[in-house]
Amino acid sequence: MITYDPKSWWGLIFRFHRSDTFRRLLPAMLTMALFSGVVAYVDRELWPDHLRSTTAVHSLLGFVISMLLVFRTNTAYERWWEGRRQWGALVNASRNLALKLNACLREDHPSRPLVSADIGAFAATLKDHLRDAAEPCAGPIRHAPSAVAARLFGEIDRLHRSGDLALAHVLNLNSDLTAFTDICGACERIKKTPIPYSYSLFIKKFVFAYIVTLPFVFVHDFGYWTALFATFMFYVLGSLEIIAEEVENPFGTDANDLPTDELAKTIAGNVAGILVGESGPEFIRAREARQTRFSADESREPQLEELSQEPRGGVY
Repeated sequence: MITYDPKSWWGLIFRFHRSDTFRRLLPAMLTMALFSGVVAYVDRELWPDHLRSTTAVHSLLGFVISMLLVFRTNTAYERWWEGRRQWGALVNASRNLALKLNACLREDHPSRPLVSADIGAFAATLKDHLRDAAEPCAGPIRHAPSAVAARLFGEIDRLHRSGDLALAHVLNLNSDLTAFTDICGACERIKKTPIPYSYSLFIKKFVFAYIVTLPFVFVHDFGYWTALFATFMFYVLGSLEIIAEEVENPFGTDANDLPTDELAKTIAGNVAGILVGESGPEFIRAREARQTRFSADESREPQLEELSQEPRGGVY
């Protein structure tokens, strides 16, 4: 995600970045300028006054297409904002779970770095999962975020069975635990439900038809200046569609997508600071061990044998 100063007008106007719509539309804009120039040449040199037309139709169509693009942009931004809300909820749920466990477990409890590593791993795994970059799970649970959540549920269940957590504690933690999978499902809904194909296709065809016929409307009044005006109109309308396409899936790696990398690091750092202290050497070792085992095997029995020999229970 790009960070910027919204009050710096001149800095924003003359700033170009790799995903700027001007760069992406430049080949099409040059084509549009060339086409408009040919239309102007035909009108001025070959068939003078044969392309006279009225602007009334395009004025009405311009209003309609503006409304469609505004609706398209608002819909895409709503998806972007909903994704940001879900990741904000994940930050809150992670901190709440860590604070509650910090109050329930003694300071030297061996499960602190394990739970801290799992909470941080869930955010990192969800980020990769939404980008289709998550490592495949070798255990019975193939869905990567669910596998991490299952480890958390299993650890809470083990702590309850060993007497470290009372039933009231487990019930108090359950809402934050279930929030993890709820947030995952909401993000998947955003990612896997794009704008309907017919709607997106209609807007693109409408913009194309409007822009291609625009030089024939302008050429009688503006002559060769039609190339400039038609190209600028194409830039404005095309940019709105490109921006909408980019932000409707906010979990990728585009410049305007959500900063999920930074949010995942924030969650891991905050949770480590709450449960294992700011230095957190035990957290670092536990997280590295968990990530290694997670990519190879979903089973936690070898790690838990050092903590307890009690059988694992179900998931609340």
